[in-house]
Amino acid sequence: MAQAPAASPVSGAKSKLYPDAKSALEGVVADNQTLAVGGFGLCGIPEALIQALRDSGAKGLTAISNNAGVDGFGLGLLLETRQIRKMISSYVGENKEFERQFLAGELELEFNPQGTLAERLRAGGAGIPAFFTATGYGTVVAEGKETREFDGKHYVMETALVADVALVKAWKADKAGNLVFRKTARNFNPACAMAGKVCIAEVEEIVEIGDIDPDHVHLPGIYVDRIVHNPNPEKRIEQRTVRGGN
Repeated sequence: MAQAPAASPVSGAKSKLYPDAKSALEGVVADNQTLAVGGFGLCGIPEALIQALRDSGAKGLTAISNNAGVDGFGLGLLLETRQIRKMISSYVGENKEFERQFLAGELELEFNPQGTLAERLRAGGAGIPAFFTATGYGTVVAEGKETREFDGKHYVMETALVADVALVKAWKADKAGNLVFRKTARNFNPACAMAGKVCIAEVEEIVEIGDIDPDHVHLPGIYVDRIVHNPNPEKRIEQRTVRGGN
């Protein structure tokens, strides 16, 4: 008698695919959480997930992100609705509403050098509680933090960042959640995903398991809990610059 084919190692697994961004957030997002949101400026931000987060009404949020979006787009949507209580960020210069709220004392800000922010997220994902870096020593960045001297050079201790939920954007995913990022979108998205206790990925293309060469996977599916398909994101340009005529 012929033997039945062996079952796929993921054949009985619960699907990670969700029909839309709203359903992907259900049962995960709540008031007063800390969220790690991927993207570099407006490149590689989870546009649909941010809009669904706004519509969810969740408030009192702490947002860990390279940027604060712009007025009317990205995390700027959540600033307009006053859903963000605190930003942990490295670049906030493109958002007028952010500036207004911060100067009025309505918004908390934990400002980080960009490399320090990236390493804090990476450390959180790797289970490293803290690390020492020379960046920021002797500046306001180091105020209130432990400092040490190693081999004659001074360093400041930075703690890891861990988020309740990570919202990330990838170019391609297979149904097991293995992700591939494109170019600049690879900045911060993988680190945010690894630092989140729950990770929701918004992707432009979904393929079958096995269609992505293992050597091309940027983030293994073990880090990704939910996937939502957004094939046509807006991908707004932060500052459009064109060359003038000769």
